[in-house]
Amino acid sequence: MALFHVARYAGPEAAGAEAGADGRARALLERLQCRARERQRQQEPAEAAQPAGAAGKRRRRPRRPRRREGGGAPGSKRRRADGAAASAGGPGGAGAARPWSRVRVGLTRRPPRFCRAGSGEEAPGDSGEGAEAAGPPEDQDGRPPAEASGPPAHALLLGGFERSRAPKVQPFLPAWLAEPSCVGKNVTKDLVPIEDIPEVHPDLQKKLRAHGISSYFPVQVAVIPALLESAANGFLVGRAGYRPSDLCVSAPTGSGKTLAFVIPVVQALLHRAVCQVRALVVLPTKELAQQVSKVFNIYTDATSLRVALVTGQKSLAKEQESLVQKTVDGFRCMADIVVATPGRLVDHIDQTPGFSLQHLRFLVIDEADRMIDSMHQSWLPRVVAAAFPSEGAKDPFALVQRRQPQTVTAASTCWPQMPLQKLLFSATLTQNPEKLQRLGLHQPRLFSTGLAQGGSRDADTEVDGDSGGKYTFPAGLTVSGAHGYREGARPGAQGPANPVPSPQHHYVPCSLRSKPMAVLHLLLETSFSRVLCFTNSRENSHRLFLLVQAFGGVTVAEFSSRYGPGQRKTILKQFEQGKIQLLISTDATARGIDVQGVQLVVNYDAPQYLRTYVHRVGRTARAGKTGQAFTLLLKVQERRFLRMLAEGGVPELERHDIPGELLQPLVPQYEEALSQLERAIKEERKQKAA
Repeated sequence: MALFHVARYAGPEAAGAEAGADGRARALLERLQCRARERQRQQEPAEAAQPAGAAGKRRRRPRRPRRREGGGAPGSKRRRADGAAASAGGPGGAGAARPWSRVRVGLTRRPPRFCRAGSGEEAPGDSGEGAEAAGPPEDQDGRPPAEASGPPAHALLLGGFERSRAPKVQPFLPAWLAEPSCVGKNVTKDLVPIEDIPEVHPDLQKKLRAHGISSYFPVQVAVIPALLESAANGFLVGRAGYRPSDLCVSAPTGSGKTLAFVIPVVQALLHRAVCQVRALVVLPTKELAQQVSKVFNIYTDATSLRVALVTGQKSLAKEQESLVQKTVDGFRCMADIVVATPGRLVDHIDQTPGFSLQHLRFLVIDEADRMIDSMHQSWLPRVVAAAFPSEGAKDPFALVQRRQPQTVTAASTCWPQMPLQKLLFSATLTQNPEKLQRLGLHQPRLFSTGLAQGGSRDADTEVDGDSGGKYTFPAGLTVSGAHGYREGARPGAQGPANPVPSPQHHYVPCSLRSKPMAVLHLLLETSFSRVLCFTNSRENSHRLFLLVQAFGGVTVAEFSSRYGPGQRKTILKQFEQGKIQLLISTDATARGIDVQGVQLVVNYDAPQYLRTYVHRVGRTARAGKTGQAFTLLLKVQERRFLRMLAEGGVPELERHDIPGELLQPLVPQYEEALSQLERAIKEERKQKAA
């Protein structure tokens, strides 16, 4: 938009040019008017020859009424004039209304073009200089095209507006995702003896037998040889000088994924000469990191390898002592394998002098789907950046110094360097290429218990070979020969000789008030000694704990962030020993925690996501054992939950109704427990306020 207008004084030449242009415009306008009059004179005899009756049949096209500022109806004057002309009749009546009286010269709206059916010729009067003045074209019968019989050949017929389901668009997946290496999921039938994998070191085989392991699970059979092959020439260089492929493993909970990376990592580092951080295992929770660190300590015992746990349970100074040691000529590394949580790991990268990841060989990411979701913490770019030396830095081991990834050429492979191999493990590994791209994987390989489906899978799903669902569940949680829960029968009791297969997934319809009584009924009427109950929040977990404790008859404990790491460790140990019958927990124990002997999982609060359900019920039926899962559902939750599980590949979900008469004997004691709960909550609020 111009802020100023500059006027110029035209000279004589410009004035003459403007006059000439105005003259040519007037001449052109007069010529157009003459042609329009001549055309109207030619049409008048033909219109006068038509009978008045035929002219009366001619219809006007309805026009949209225009709003006027006045109060009168739009077009009322024109209708009155047409009515007067119609009453006159004859050639001067409505049928012979003179078109030339409606001719407008100047800026007029161009009428639409009409084509004859089946041809591309324009109707007469549609082209030429006088097209603006011509009336609507007519066909041979004297009717306008709208009145012609039948639709034009080129017309678009509308219809088919009935509601139909849109076809599902199938994503195009990369080859390594669309065609994974299939792994058996039955950990009771597809076992392989230890002797059948001779690549494993004899000392590690002895360790396995000493801890009661005589056979490998299917995922271990597939992953351990692949990892040992990539480190066959030592950990300093890759096979034939090439960088090894990164591995992604998607297998059910309790299928032995932890041992699948512990054995090859320990074996690859057995003959190391200098202590440096060669393996880094990153996990989402402190409890899971403690569990993995314990497994590493078992298989590095009686070796020179050292394992450090970095989770924030100790002070930063204490953890620094386990990582580095200050010497006269610098710093000395004290750990070969570091097990850490993301936040604490970044703290040590920033604040611990002498802590280096430039000799890192294996980067293991357990519970990879959750770790990808926590990428907003930017821990992975920090780790990868720390694994490469800074520009200009001098290293005594420059011969095998790691370089930034580059195009593979003959010259690049001639320079030996230590590769960085990433290993991803999860029971619910995403297949969304956009999410996996953030990890920067190098020529990845996928090991999955689902059957290869080409590109016909959803972008974020794993396909179960039996049910076509998203994720694979443990074999002991699908359909088992063991008896499921039946009203009036104890699931722990000895069944008949030929048990009937029964589903292990159940849902219990109940009201909000009767949910605690349903949990108590399942506990009191069965002989389960270890029951794990999940809630969606810390407040729900605490209140349910106080209520069951006030009710009595059940040894109960709470596992949530209300307690410190030491207390949570003690609670888990007591639960494994059978001293606690019911452990009420948030989702803190749903990820990877291996608690031995859990027979029943109860979802007090229905999980909102399918992945959450998979990890919750995965705390039972581990390592080939059987287990059961119950979910308490409100009426408004049933439809969504059942649809979610059907998509998730649950083979069969059994409805389990608890009659009201079975809960009636619990009501008096339950109401007394509710009053005690109310008093306990008031007391806690007073203490918090004080």
